[in-house]
Amino acid sequence: MASAEKSSAPFGSWKSPITADIVSGSDKRLEGFTVDSHGHLIWLETRPAESGRAVLVKESGEDITPKDFNVRTTVHEYGGGSFGVSGDVLVFSNFDDQRLYKQLLPSSGPMPITPDYAGPHVRYANGVFDGRLNRYIAVREDHRGVDAMPTNEIVSVALNDNTTEEPKVLISGNDFYAFPRMDLKGERLAWIEWSHPNMHWDKAELWVGYISDSGDIEKRLVVAGGCPTLVESPTEPLWSSKGELFFITDRNAGFWNLYKWTEDKNEVLVIYSLNAEFTRPLWDFGNRCYDIIERKEESTIIACSYRQHGKSHLGVINQAKNSFCSVDIPFTYISNIVAGGQILYIEGASSVLPTSLAKVILDDHMSNVVYFSIMWSSSSDIDKYISYFSRPEFIEFPTDVAGQNAYAYFYPPCNPEYNGSQEEKPPLLLESHGGPTDEARGTLNLSIQYWTSRGWAFVDVNYGGSTGYGRAYRERLLGKWGIVDINDCCSCAKSLVDEGKVDGKRLCITGCSAGGYTTLASLAFRDTFRAGASLFGIADLKSLSDQMHKFESHYIINLAGNEIALNERSPINFVDRFSCPIILFQGLEDTVVQPEQARKIYQALKKKGLPVALVEYEGESHGFRRAESIKFTLEQQMVFFAQTVGHFAVADDITPTHVDNFD
Repeated sequence: MASAEKSSAPFGSWKSPITADIVSGSDKRLEGFTVDSHGHLIWLETRPAESGRAVLVKESGEDITPKDFNVRTTVHEYGGGSFGVSGDVLVFSNFDDQRLYKQLLPSSGPMPITPDYAGPHVRYANGVFDGRLNRYIAVREDHRGVDAMPTNEIVSVALNDNTTEEPKVLISGNDFYAFPRMDLKGERLAWIEWSHPNMHWDKAELWVGYISDSGDIEKRLVVAGGCPTLVESPTEPLWSSKGELFFITDRNAGFWNLYKWTEDKNEVLVIYSLNAEFTRPLWDFGNRCYDIIERKEESTIIACSYRQHGKSHLGVINQAKNSFCSVDIPFTYISNIVAGGQILYIEGASSVLPTSLAKVILDDHMSNVVYFSIMWSSSSDIDKYISYFSRPEFIEFPTDVAGQNAYAYFYPPCNPEYNGSQEEKPPLLLESHGGPTDEARGTLNLSIQYWTSRGWAFVDVNYGGSTGYGRAYRERLLGKWGIVDINDCCSCAKSLVDEGKVDGKRLCITGCSAGGYTTLASLAFRDTFRAGASLFGIADLKSLSDQMHKFESHYIINLAGNEIALNERSPINFVDRFSCPIILFQGLEDTVVQPEQARKIYQALKKKGLPVALVEYEGESHGFRRAESIKFTLEQQMVFFAQTVGHFAVADDITPTHVDNFD
């Protein structure tokens, strides 16, 4: 439709073909992928239409996982690293009982290989095969003890048929473990470990252990992270076929770069140094931000992703030539890379591509793409909506700290059929991401396009504490959670108002989990926003800290700084300061943020007389996986904001949920 034929209508009231049904139906997630011994791609996808069940799928599109299984682990509560493949053997974790199962490809039924503990009390993740001793080595989280906190170890699980032996403990004694990785000969095991009060990205260690004929670790040494005067967080160890150990660490100016271990001298050498992030925080298992391209020549070639100035790039490093080149591909965000011979499989996205898995072939010089094809997409058949897509603008804005800027992606309203009224500016929805050590990515997200195609402006903020900008930027939040994140979000909104891009009287805020906390805290302690939506957000930091699972049990106090700050920055303790409408969404099986938190703040706001609504979901945990929950949450936010601050009627036929204290 030509620009001259556009209709003029109030911002927020535009009709859009990007419906909540389309958004919820397109919200498949890629939870990992690998290449089998025949060079065939296998991936794990979660399906909202099947209540969030995770299913392994062959490259042909055929399901591997039987219908009564769900491939998902809950180690550290967030999971990841739920399966492994070697030859024709598949090992995976089943969600209901958290046992490991072995399945012979292409079509045998799964058989348990770990004992039945009468419930999901023992969990496994991030495994690797040991072909020499016919076993599977994985991280185990054991909740059988009488203590409040589980124990974490690295164990070996026998792959013998028709047996479920008790796993053998190989490495124990520290609080957390990740990335057990075996060399090709089965003689050396590398792994990452760290201890309280640190999160992995605060301080960790990389170890190598030498394996005896009986399968025990007979000798071990620390490769990185063991120096008391050097704070670093090594991650992603990977052995080459030549027996070289590569890994990523952030000892170079606080940025995660690639390194190599020299065994005879027990020293590490940087492979390539750049003020960019070559990996991301270990919130869940399965990070694979680089891989080795196996070629006939002697040189080791590494394909890697790195993130700089809000954009991801594909890099290729040739060790022998000491060369580095950046390869242009359609993705502006890259999550994971797996090499199958000389073929790369890359998970990524861009402003017009949703999260996708692409097959990539480079030329002989490894500097240009000769083949690029999407193998899997979280949102298929969306090209027909491309004219409705709002392209994000990467923005840098001043914070309340002199000389310190923060970052965001701004999405202006976009619909080929409408113009906004000349007398008004668009309403703004600001999103504060979760984590809080996560990041906004500036990629195609139909949830965002749902808003912008209806005439909303949307901004996704990378407040201080976000990843992608180095350790110093991430550590801006330490001791200042509830201050830095709030100030940065408010500064971002005010900056957009000052630039004339949005209506300063119609500023709304939303967020999930830690982003929900920033949302609630912004509404309690600042007067920038006129309404908010909290999705399984944190209202009570002290309660959260007291009830927090082991993985994050010290994280909350590190972010807040001390016990006093936990109370002083908890929105639930300052309900008298709330002065605008709020809608809350909560899963009733959430073990990270207990449902009682949402109920407390709902009751307090209801008693105070503010417009407030609480939506609770049976069967949902921390993060909504069911299509019906995703759809309802999106629609109810839209109509709630339109009713309370938008002053316009939405074009969609949505029955509003009940809002207390609102006529």
